[in-house]
Amino acid sequence: MTQRVYLVVLLLCLGLMCPLVTGIFMDKLASKKLCADDDCVYTISLARAEEDYNAPDCRFINIKKGQLIYVYSKLVKEKDSEEFWAGSVYGEQYEDHMGTVGYFPSSLVSEQHVYQEANKTVPTTDIDFFCE
Repeated sequence: MTQRVYLVVLLLCLGLMCPLVTGIFMDKLASKKLCADDDCVYTISLARAEEDYNAPDCRFINIKKGQLIYVYSKLVKEKDSEEFWAGSVYGEQYEDHMGTVGYFPSSLVSEQHVYQEANKTVPTTDIDFFCE
């Protein structure tokens, strides 16, 4: 009986010391992505939104017409799927959204400046589609 009490106390203490991670793994949009480097951390290009886009779920970002977006990866299109790029908004007027990375349809933007070629094919992982 005493051992059970110690075990329960130990588990409670561990639970209090480890923060809970909340979130959900969403369906993958693609199995591969194109990046400028193996870790997909370098900016590929700067794009301008040609029209507004309202994110359908937490994997995506909202974009407004005229908004600048840093592009970090480009999902490799599969069969009947739409082509999506991953990026974050840019500009002082959008500073409350800067740093938030998400997907958006590539058909809604035009590349303004290419920094590096996206010539590394990297497999996507579950974390690429994780939502908090």
